[in-house]
Amino acid sequence: MNVGIIPLISSIVSFMFAITVLDQYFARRKPYQLVWSIGLFMYCVSTLTEFWTETYGLNVMSFRLWYLFGAIFVAAYLGMGTFYLLLKRRIAHIIMVILGVFSILSAVLVFASSINLGTATTLSGAVSSMPSSIRILTAFFNVFGTIGLVGGAVWSAWIFWRKHILPNRMISNILIAFGALLPAIGGTALTFGGPRVPYYTLELLGIVIIFGGFLRTREVFGFFRFPLVHGFSTVANDNQK
Repeated sequence: MNVGIIPLISSIVSFMFAITVLDQYFARRKPYQLVWSIGLFMYCVSTLTEFWTETYGLNVMSFRLWYLFGAIFVAAYLGMGTFYLLLKRRIAHIIMVILGVFSILSAVLVFASSINLGTATTLSGAVSSMPSSIRILTAFFNVFGTIGLVGGAVWSAWIFWRKHILPNRMISNILIAFGALLPAIGGTALTFGGPRVPYYTLELLGIVIIFGGFLRTREVFGFFRFPLVHGFSTVANDNQK
């Protein structure tokens, strides 16, 4: 069995998730929905490069894409979406500008750096080929994203629990926090040379659990709508007002 099937499923799930959140953005025009959808599309790209590598072999371009979108961007943009949900709009805008500047810097560094894959045949084996400066920058992006996504979900769940309100949303946030931790745990193990299959499995379980937590906040499902296409969509209340 090609182990690339696991990240391929993750890519499909994250794409469906991204379309769902983008549909919600078209309905309500909330900034956090747009940023979350961007982060989820990045998740899709990242897992698609994993499928490509497992199926067709490792190459420099697929590694650059995986590292930029998966190792650097995904957690940061999902966390940024949560910051937009929890913080005042003006403060979130400032943080978004800073994130955007560092994102451009990261993209330039990843694609301008000389990478020698050597004998590496897997993505994890190629991580050491990245300059240490980029790997340090990666750590900051992931800490930022984890604080936003996991910390924000835990905080929201605690607020709902303390006020004894909206128990379904409390459970949703617990699921989101737990789901977000799984790829982080797997990614850390992968960085230190851990096996690929457990990482891909945790990655898939993570996005499925996060998606499940998100869906618990939607009471009615409508048709997806896309730019230039008229449709109908009924969306439940926001995860947290």
